[in-house]
Amino acid sequence: MASGDRLDPVRLWKRYQTYLCCVPELNFMLDISRMDFDEGFLESMAPRMEEALDAMEALEGGAIANPDENRMVGHYWLRDPERAPNEEIASQIRSSVKEIKLFAQRIHSGEIRSERGKEFQNILVVGIGGSALGPQLVADALGNSTDPMHVYFCDNTDPDGIERTLGRIGASLAETLTLVISKSGGTKETRNAALEVAAAFSRGGLAFPKAAVAITGVGSALDRKATEEAWIAKFPMWDWVGGRTSELSAVGLLPAALQGIDIEAMLAGARAMDEATRSRDTGANPAALLALMWHHAGAGRGLKDMVILPYKDRLLLFSKYLQQLVMESLGKERDRAGAVVNQGIAVYGNKGSTDQHAYVQQLREGVNNFFVTFIEVLRDRDGESIDVDPGVSAGDYLSGFLQGTRRALYENGRESMTLTIDEVSPRSLGALIALFERAVGFYASLINVNAYHQPGVEAGKKAAEVVIELQRKVAAALEESGDKGQTAVEIAGSIGEANAIETVFKILEHLAANPCSNCVKSSEINVFQVQYSFRS
Repeated sequence: MASGDRLDPVRLWKRYQTYLCCVPELNFMLDISRMDFDEGFLESMAPRMEEALDAMEALEGGAIANPDENRMVGHYWLRDPERAPNEEIASQIRSSVKEIKLFAQRIHSGEIRSERGKEFQNILVVGIGGSALGPQLVADALGNSTDPMHVYFCDNTDPDGIERTLGRIGASLAETLTLVISKSGGTKETRNAALEVAAAFSRGGLAFPKAAVAITGVGSALDRKATEEAWIAKFPMWDWVGGRTSELSAVGLLPAALQGIDIEAMLAGARAMDEATRSRDTGANPAALLALMWHHAGAGRGLKDMVILPYKDRLLLFSKYLQQLVMESLGKERDRAGAVVNQGIAVYGNKGSTDQHAYVQQLREGVNNFFVTFIEVLRDRDGESIDVDPGVSAGDYLSGFLQGTRRALYENGRESMTLTIDEVSPRSLGALIALFERAVGFYASLINVNAYHQPGVEAGKKAAEVVIELQRKVAAALEESGDKGQTAVEIAGSIGEANAIETVFKILEHLAANPCSNCVKSSEINVFQVQYSFRS
């Protein structure tokens, strides 16, 4: 199609009217008209979309979706327990929500107090991946200065990062309720951060269990520890809820409720979006349209990146949240038949209009290896806005920048979609979470990969354990040799690890940089001639 025809305003308006998808009960719209699929694309994909809808229906009915672990995938039941495959699961979900709301009420009322008799002021969430990204998104998107509790996060095993977070909490650590989130209880990053936090409590003369809550699987190592140490409370994680789809379980609902967020509205928004995205009419199903546009943009092989551009500061973390949801679900080496396919979609983003002064320059004029998903929020703020120009507010400018950027990109052959919500609220955020969860499931079906397992993540964890075990051997060799200096090559040879010299070198450099290891090194200019010894 000639550029002039493609940009013809009459054609664009007609295309907009044809392909705009609306969900009135959520005040939600999805515009795919600036994606350059041809008129026959949706019809050509209809049989595969029907298969994806069938697979989703089976998933919601309780089919085994993760053959690696022989488990169901039931995050959709979290917001609609009546759809659970049996009454036991439905009852567990209902009970969990009820207990979360009651616990938050008891904390807010002061019925449950800190060890020193004061009301809890802060929430410290200790988790990683899906146990942190969703709660972080919700806390930032829906938080206000009037919240009954302030929220902090330890989401890594970085000691400096943990220390910085504890430093921000400062003297109010005594009034800080700590939520430790780990399904297995064995996630090393979470365990390490929890131990660091517990040590900080101890240094302050405080008993960590009197401020600790576990969110974990029944019978896990964390579950047993919380029971043995008499933590304040425990909330369940179920094996049929994956970490990246756990925001509407206790993982996300408990910190949100403690922060004062309306969790029933979040669940209602997700439930309403679920209902809309069950539609067999593709044009009326926003999740199906998203999945089909991802397929169109990347030719079903992830050839283009997904750029998330919310024009709202409150949605700054949405791209970070979607990185895990999309990339961990879809980034797979093999398809369901075992063929090597190396699938996935790279996700990145920040916020508008900040990015007009950052990477939009490349988006418009650089390599065309992406498609943009704009997120438009119609309501500027609660209350009145001042005029920054006659008859024009700051929010008007924000809207203008979104429309202008969308147009500028399309004029230069860059594709985009626009999601529109009326405001950032618990209901609309719950709907957005549900929308992308289902779109990921649909797209996985279209490209024939399993969205609900993650062997690559486990491989990285196992490799890390090998390094830690090697470090133990290196440290023992250093201590045994005392102040006798040895190079990395010599130390690797002495412990029978000549094939792991590079890793041994990296371990020695890390040990020498941290005084508590008692490893010191000489000062040779050639780093490979440096000698390492043990300082007693």
